[in-house]
Amino acid sequence: MPNLLDRRALLGAGLASLIPATTTAASPAADWPSRPIRLIVPYPAGGAADQTARSLSTVLGERLKTPLIIDNRPGAGGSIGAAAVAQAPADGYTLLLDATGFTVNPHLMPSLPFDPVKDLAPISLLMQVPMLLVVPPQAPWRSLGELVQAARAKPGGLSFASAGNGSAQHLAGELFKQRQQLFITHIPYRGGAPALNDLMAGQVDMMFSAMPASGPLVKGGKLRALAVTASTRVPSLPALPTVAESGSPGFVAQEWNGLWAPARTPAEILSRLETEVRAAMASPELQQRLMAQGAQPVGSSRADFNRFVQTESRQWAQVIRTAGITLN
Repeated sequence: MPNLLDRRALLGAGLASLIPATTTAASPAADWPSRPIRLIVPYPAGGAADQTARSLSTVLGERLKTPLIIDNRPGAGGSIGAAAVAQAPADGYTLLLDATGFTVNPHLMPSLPFDPVKDLAPISLLMQVPMLLVVPPQAPWRSLGELVQAARAKPGGLSFASAGNGSAQHLAGELFKQRQQLFITHIPYRGGAPALNDLMAGQVDMMFSAMPASGPLVKGGKLRALAVTASTRVPSLPALPTVAESGSPGFVAQEWNGLWAPARTPAEILSRLETEVRAAMASPELQQRLMAQGAQPVGSSRADFNRFVQTESRQWAQVIRTAGITLN
C-alpha cells in the first residue's frame, strides 16, 4: 500500500492536473481590453455622430485604460460601416457608433449585407437630439395649431424641406402628416444646410430640423420654432411646447446615437462595456460636452436600448410603408 508520502504525491499530482483545465475555462474577457479598440462611425468626420464618438472615446478610453480609435466609414446611409462591424471578430475590439438610420435602412434597403438584429448586439443608447419644427420668421403662423389649420385649408399648398429622401427630417415630416392626416408637399435637398437656407429665405414653408442646426437660427431670429419633437419640453427652450402637447398625442421623433458590438461578443465583455459606457455618459465632463452640442445624454442599459431600437424600427417601418418612401 502507498505510504503517507506517496498519497501526498498523488494528491499533489491530482491538483496540478486541474490547473490547465481551469486556465482553459477562464473567461475570454479576463484580460480585455489589452489593446486599442476600434470605434467605427459609418458617417463622415465632423458630423454629429462623429462628434459624439470623439466625445465618448476620450472618457470611455480613460475608464477602460485603453485608446479608442475612431474609424470613419461613410457610405450607403451608414450601412457600409455597420456591415464592417457585423463582420468583424467578436472579441470586443471593434464597436459601432450608429445613428437613427440604423432602424431606417432595413426598411429602405432590403438587400443590406448584414442583419441588424442577428449580427449586432446593442450596448447602450448614448444620446438623443430633439428636432424643432421651424418656419421662416416672416411666416404668419405663431403656433402649430395655426400651421395645421393652414395646411388643411390648402391641401398640397404648403411644403416641408428635408435633407433628402429617407432622412430623419423627411421621416419626421411624414409622421407628422400621417398623424394629422395632412397633405404637405415634401421638398428633398442634398443635405440639411441648403434646406435651412431655403427655409430662411421663405422658399419652403417648414422643416423638422435637429436642434444643434436650427436652435442657433431660432435664437438669432432667423427662424421661428413652433414645437419640439421630444417627449418633454427642452430646458434650453422651456416655453416651446412639444408636438404632442400641440395636438398630436404620442408624437416623438428624435435623432439619436447608440453603441453596438458584433453579436457573438462574449457576454462578459458586453456587460463590462454596458457598465463603463453608462458611467462615462453620466460623467459631468461628457454630459456638459454633449449638452453644449444640443444633445440629451442618456446612457441606457442593453435591455432598454434593445427595446428602444425595436420601437423605432416599428415606427419608421410603418411611416415608410404608408408614405411609399424610396431612395430613388
